[in-house]
Formats: sequence, C-alpha cells, structure tokens
Amino acid sequence: MKFYSVILLSISLLVASCSLVPSKKSKSSTTGWDYNNPKNGGFEYNSNYSEQTGPGLIYIQGGTYPMGRVEQDVIYDSNNTLRRVTVSSFYMDETEIRNVDWREYLYWLRRVYPNNPEVFDAALPDTLVWRNELAYNEPFLENYLRHAAYAEYPVVGVSWIQATNYCKWRTDRVNERILIKDQILAEDTTQRNQNVFSSDSYLNGLYNGTEGKRPLKDLGRDGATRRTSMSDGIVLQRYRLPTEAEWEYSAVALIGNTDEEVVSDRRIYPWDGNHIRSTDKKSRGLFLANSVRGRGDYMGVAGTLNDGFAITAPVTSFEPNDHGLYCMAGNVNEWVQDVYRPTSFQEFNEFQPLRGSVYTNFKKDSLGNFVRNQFGEMVKDTVANFTNFKDGDFQSNLEEGLWKNNPDSLKTSGSEAMYPALKDNYIPRITDHTRVYKGGSWKDRPYWLSPGTRRFLDEKKSTNDIGFRCAMTKLGDAEPR
Repeated sequence: MKFYSVILLSISLLVASCSLVPSKKSKSSTTGWDYNNPKNGGFEYNSNYSEQTGPGLIYIQGGTYPMGRVEQDVIYDSNNTLRRVTVSSFYMDETEIRNVDWREYLYWLRRVYPNNPEVFDAALPDTLVWRNELAYNEPFLENYLRHAAYAEYPVVGVSWIQATNYCKWRTDRVNERILIKDQILAEDTTQRNQNVFSSDSYLNGLYNGTEGKRPLKDLGRDGATRRTSMSDGIVLQRYRLPTEAEWEYSAVALIGNTDEEVVSDRRIYPWDGNHIRSTDKKSRGLFLANSVRGRGDYMGVAGTLNDGFAITAPVTSFEPNDHGLYCMAGNVNEWVQDVYRPTSFQEFNEFQPLRGSVYTNFKKDSLGNFVRNQFGEMVKDTVANFTNFKDGDFQSNLEEGLWKNNPDSLKTSGSEAMYPALKDNYIPRITDHTRVYKGGSWKDRPYWLSPGTRRFLDEKKSTNDIGFRCAMTKLGDAEPR
C-alpha cells in the first residue's frame, strides 16, 4: 500500500511541477473567465507552478541572524561589528567551483567564439599566482588548472570579474539545456558568434535557434507557437555570486543550533565549538577544514598528517556544514558580490543587505529595438549606481584626477590624517572596484575560518587562495522540489 502511495505522490508532484502542463480547469477568481482557453482569448496561467532547484545548488531557507565578527578583533580593523539582519531564502552551490568546471567553460568559449580569441583569453585564470620568488611552485603553475590530478580541486587565479562572467555563462547553459530537455528548443552545437543562446536574448526574442519537437502553443493564435516567457516558470533565475550576508548566513548554518526560534549556541566556525578538530566519536581529532595549523605547518607530519593537503583539497574533502555545504571554511577564500567598505556595518539595510547596487536597463536603438554586441549579449545601460550611497568613507569617493588636481581637498576633508599614505601618484586601495572575499583558505590561520571575518581585493586581481561558488535567488515562499 505504501509503495502505491509513493508512486501516486511522485506522479502528482511531477504533473504539478511541470510548467508545460497548466491547469485546464482553473478560472479567474476576479472575472470568472477561464484560464488557458483558446476560445476566449487564450490567457495563460500556470497555477501548478513549483520552482525546481538548479544543478549543483542546495536550498538555504532564509531567516534572521547576527551578522558580523564573533572572535576578538585581532587585526584591529573594526570593520564588521555585529548587527542583526534578515536574508530571504536562496540557493547556494554545494561546493566551490572546480577546475573541471572552469575547463568546461573555457572549452565552450573556444568552440563558440573561434574568431574572437580575446574572449577565451579573458577567461583564462592567472596561473602565475602560484609563482613565488622564494618557493618552488612551478609544478602548480604548469599543472594545477589542467592536469587530471587537480580536476576536483577548486579553481583559483580567477578575479571577481571572471567569476561574475562565469555565473552568467552558467545561467545560459543551464537554461538552454532545460529548453532542450523539454523539447522547446532543438540542440544546436553549431551556434557561433552573435547567434549564441543567452537567457536574456532568448526571452526578449533575439535568439534565432531551432524550434524543438514540443514548442509551446500560443493559445491566443490558432496553430501558432511561441517562445517561453518568465510567466511560464520554465527557465531558472540567474546564477550569481552570493551577497556577503547570504554567504555568511549559509556558512554559519545556525539551523543546527535552534530550538524553534531560539538559537542555543552562537558559532565561531561553520561547526560547533571553538576548535578546528572534530569532537565527534567517529571522527575525533580529524581536522574540519583545510588551513594552516601553525607557522610553516601546512599539512602535518608524515605518517600522521593533519588535514593531509599541502595546498588546496578536492572540494568535498571535509565534512559539510548543517546546510550540506562543503568547505565554507578553509580550502579557498570565496568572492562575494559586495563592494568593500570599512563602514559596512554602519550603513546597511536590515533586509537583504548589499553594498554595491547598480541598476541597469537593456539598451535600445533609435527604432526601439534591443541591441546586442558581437558576442550575442544584450547591451546594458546603467540607470543608477548606488555603490557610494550614504558612504561615510571619503577615501572610497576619491578619484585620481580629483585629488591630483586639488591636493588641498585631502587636507580639508580630513582624509590626509585618516589615510596618511595618500600622496602624489597614489591610487586609493579602497575604491568602487574593491570587493569582499570570505572564508579563509589553505594558507590562512584559523582566525580567518570564522564566517564573520572579511577581507578585500580589487575586482581585477586574483590569488592562489581565492575561488568562488554561485548562488541563486529563491522565488516565492514554497519549498523547492
């Protein structure tokens, strides 16, 4: 009996979640007219919509939590004081992006843009990040990205800009595969240059792909077919970098320490306790993250290695946290969306905090048609840039020409005293292009493994200990399937 119940439940969920099968009997509760009825105009409404989880993602139920530093401020940055915020539910990658993932990305770029090698070149990680004047790291420079031995290791040497571009590419590839699987589109491995599938261009009618065997019917026009739209709920939201608040919330994973709405213990790390070794009976003494134990100790003593990895480790090498996310402490630091400001804890929104909001619209030509560039991407215009909104840190507003041509402005503003390094030909380190990274890495001390710590780097820079993972917005309040 239970077996048949499971089968019936599975069938009902499949039908309910399939956005291609709208409820035929539904009607408007405000007008009384039928939905999805070609006889009365064909207005379509999928009342059985249920959001699906994208490849590689884990659902993170949102909530409130105290964001910020937990341990003593040994660096004396004073840039992350506790404040209570709320994040909406979202999705997060189970693991960091791997070398094999990045190689797939590079392979696609080279295949699809054969006449534009600059696109491929711009996506190449900087392997020189392994080079050190006083170390023999050449084997990592030559092999880390491409050798099969490191396929499951996190990609490094990628800048914030490169990570953001990967998120966009991944969005398009996932949505293209969904449309092909549902037979709305036919698979097209010959797409090149400007006629390349992107979610934006497809949804706005600019992609000239091949129609599949089961295109969507246009109920308003007898016998006609149409493209999918956002109201169908077929394509997924954008993969993107998580915000700092989302990343920290998913890393600390307080769901393991709650009794109803009471948090029993505040965590220093993504696990309980104030140690980086396991206290569980089955794994007692094992390290919970890939980090530096002490000066010069990156992997332990032969025969009894501590974390066992001299540099990075395969992305599932350590126990996941209570959300099921791997390596939210150690292994590699991870880029997040936010622009860095020392005063972020003073100027923030209590709901979905983010520093660095930039609003855009798709550009149109003089005839009102959407514009695409040579790579098939829709061109965006900036409508508003709020990176410096309520910015109390004068240095982040400095522009090279402003203070070079008017050096007295530094003295009158007080910035000369606050940042004594300001002088001729000096470009401020904290700018609108300075991004936050978090999590600690294989070359960091345990202090940086706490989700509340934060550091920053220019968005064009890369290192051998910074990688990333993607996130996605959760639409609606229902649990995902």
